Amino acid sequence: MAEIAIRNVAKTYGKTTIMEGVNLTIRNGEFVVILGPSGCGKSTLLRLIAGLEEITAGEIAIAGQVVNDLEPRERGCAMVFQNYALYPHMTVAENIGYALKVAGVPRAERQARVAATATSVGLSDFLDRKPGQLSGGQRQRVAMARAIIREPKVFLFDEPLSNLDAKLRVQMRHEIRRIHTQIKATSVFVTHDQHEGMTLADRLVVMNKGTIEQVGTPDEIYDRPASLYVAGFIGSPAMSFLPGRVDAARQALVLDQGAALPLPRALVQAAAGRLVQAGLRPETLSLTAPGMGQIDARVDFIEELGAERLYHLLVEDLPLSVLSSEKQRPAEGSPIGVAVPLGAVHLFDADTGRRIEPQAAEASVRAMA
Repeated sequence: MAEIAIRNVAKTYGKTTIMEGVNLTIRNGEFVVILGPSGCGKSTLLRLIAGLEEITAGEIAIAGQVVNDLEPRERGCAMVFQNYALYPHMTVAENIGYALKVAGVPRAERQARVAATATSVGLSDFLDRKPGQLSGGQRQRVAMARAIIREPKVFLFDEPLSNLDAKLRVQMRHEIRRIHTQIKATSVFVTHDQHEGMTLADRLVVMNKGTIEQVGTPDEIYDRPASLYVAGFIGSPAMSFLPGRVDAARQALVLDQGAALPLPRALVQAAAGRLVQAGLRPETLSLTAPGMGQIDARVDFIEELGAERLYHLLVEDLPLSVLSSEKQRPAEGSPIGVAVPLGAVHLFDADTGRRIEPQAAEASVRAMA
């Protein structure tokens, strides 16, 4: 078993707190992606698991053993870095098999394991080449093969695809997922790229300023973001936000601009009278003739995306985006309507930024009964 238990972990540098109160359990064989912008603490957390940084407070256990005081080589982890970290004077075969050579594995066994590992990542034809003769994607495969051959308990990936072009990143995402399915090791992958996270993860961990904002499957986090931060970070194109107040009499969210967006009854009960931010995903909205939708807007500019267009609109002075496969081209500055389906509105408390859930009202009713 290679479960990773992170318990109330904190990390400081002098008087600067990088993270605190981080709690997370990564199950055996699970692929977890830690996602967030630069500076949120995701790479620091990975390095704490690996033993490349010392924990200030709390503890980390791998396979049931607390590893706070263990050296990196004693933790059973293999790490794949952004910059590959290959030995330039060694061949691909020598790079892949180096850890086995240091461990004293006999030459014949070492060669057999190198050949088998190289086959699993598509490097059989490149074993005699040196890193300088390889493409970026091939070098990343060598780095992965070097980690795989050690048969570690845990794989740790620190933004390994950041140096690759867009097409190759897509290919390598699929390759990493295939290898994970094949070897079934516990994997922790750090990235700022939500596409990588959504593609690879069994569960996503969204970090913000050294704390965990939300943990869940990609679907859970996309469909039910726990905060304004998560809602704005997850989703492409990004969610739009409009302020308003929930009006129980009208069973609607009344935006500051005057538009009324119908809400499900349970959501109205949960948020009646509260000031909120309404989150609207561009792909859930559609364009209408002026005055025919729930929201009146004007066209700011239109972004061509091939099969679709992203319409950047203004509701008074606030931005609102609509993603559509309809090839309309209204003039910039012209009025336009936006239709908002019932159930498309995500509500977030204006003060706390936390998601408002319908069951909150039901729970409070039960508590008072």
